[in-house]
Amino acid sequence: MVSVRYPGAVWGEPKPEPAGLDPRSLSATRRWLDETWAPRPYRVAIVRHGRLAAHWVRGMAPGERRPMASACKSVYSSLLGIAVAEGRIASLDSKMVDYYPEAMDVPAGTGPKAGRHAFDKDRDITFRQLISNTSGYMKPGEAPGQVFHYQTFGMNVVAHAIAKVYGLYDAADPERLPGLPALIDEKLRLPIQADWGYVIKDFAHEQGARTGIWGNYTDMLNTPAGMARLGWLWCQGGRWQDEQLIPADYMREAARTAPTIRDHCPREQWQYGYAFWTNDEGELTPGLPRDSFAAMGAGQNIIWVCPSMQVVVVNSPSPVLHSDDPRERMLPEQLARIVEACI
Repeated sequence: MVSVRYPGAVWGEPKPEPAGLDPRSLSATRRWLDETWAPRPYRVAIVRHGRLAAHWVRGMAPGERRPMASACKSVYSSLLGIAVAEGRIASLDSKMVDYYPEAMDVPAGTGPKAGRHAFDKDRDITFRQLISNTSGYMKPGEAPGQVFHYQTFGMNVVAHAIAKVYGLYDAADPERLPGLPALIDEKLRLPIQADWGYVIKDFAHEQGARTGIWGNYTDMLNTPAGMARLGWLWCQGGRWQDEQLIPADYMREAARTAPTIRDHCPREQWQYGYAFWTNDEGELTPGLPRDSFAAMGAGQNIIWVCPSMQVVVVNSPSPVLHSDDPRERMLPEQLARIVEACI
């Protein structure tokens, strides 16, 4: 059995064979990428057994920090698991309003768009529903826990609630306190020796929109090397060297299809857990290991994790996309080629 390794301050030079990957197969995969997707720029990092096996770059700077976009939601999920374990939030089934009542202070005309504001039904929303995108927050006609509806505003509420219980966020004056980045640094970035930055983002909204309550998305500016550290942390069930940063039981649950989705949504939607895209039902990446899961965001940011194979694949940006366009439905093939290279 290969022992688990963790990188130091840097990953070191990429070497396939010590990491347990066949160099010929990896070279063939890179040729396939270049021949199939030229001239699309990409960056790919592959880690196995805690070693950097490959770091491919085309058409951009290797160390450029790019926004992770919605891949950050998996980081929010990690912090939620930590907050529950540390007793800042009683449980995943605790109601949002008990910790972040500000979420209900969004009357008509102050939400993200017409018809979107806080409804009485939203008082029953739990953290489990928020983190699995089944909350229906500010969505008319969507009862909490009944509909999978991917959205950013519900995730922002999760982030603000977590930051608030640690004394780091004030919805009335968002710039007064350090906010979520300080918590990410303390709980994740510094322990795994990562180097990334942050930017607070918002969509364009009408005047009077209360973005301090449901907006102000914390985006992370990262490199493939930094994203690979997150992937390796998740691959080890939230453990980094001798420290359990994220509760192991939470990671196991977060990387499987959420119970609210399984109970109330059609099978084709059984591919989302607690802000992780999941493959336990084989719906995300058919043919690949069922224990694999991913953080994914706009701009083709992907951190794919497979604990059983001890593999992490980072695309930032990806040369192959996972979309409804048949020509771009190639992410599973890219990952399958990498899995086949494992020796």
